[in-house]
Amino acid sequence: MAEETEDNITKIVVISSESILPTDAVMKVYESEDSITIKETCFGTMVNGPREAVLKVVETLRSMDHNHIFVKERGFKPGAEVRCRAGRGGGPRPGFHFLREEVNMLPMIGRALDKYEAGEPLEMHEAPKKLDISKLKKIIDSEF
Repeated sequence: MAEETEDNITKIVVISSESILPTDAVMKVYESEDSITIKETCFGTMVNGPREAVLKVVETLRSMDHNHIFVKERGFKPGAEVRCRAGRGGGPRPGFHFLREEVNMLPMIGRALDKYEAGEPLEMHEAPKKLDISKLKKIIDSEF
């Protein structure tokens, strides 16, 4: 278990559905010889421990599929009472719904990063034209 110090950090490693399996990432973390704590989640894993050890493990994970494995800071260590569902009486933890929406966008972001690295040209799209006010008034008036 990671020693409690001020230099401990926690990172959430989120894996796109178009990437490796979360269990593959977790097994890679388990292979680490560093003094870290991990917690498997439905999106990937949380890694907690001394800053250098966590950053090293996170880089190892990202190297497995750098355009489809994403990392974000977490302000609380795994099991922190303020975030833990058990201490709050159940239900989703604060931020869960937003993280779920972010995770849904990861495949699209990963594909865009793959295309960017491959040097594919950007697809230009024409911005939709604004609706003329007189036309909007007609639409509103037609509803009544």
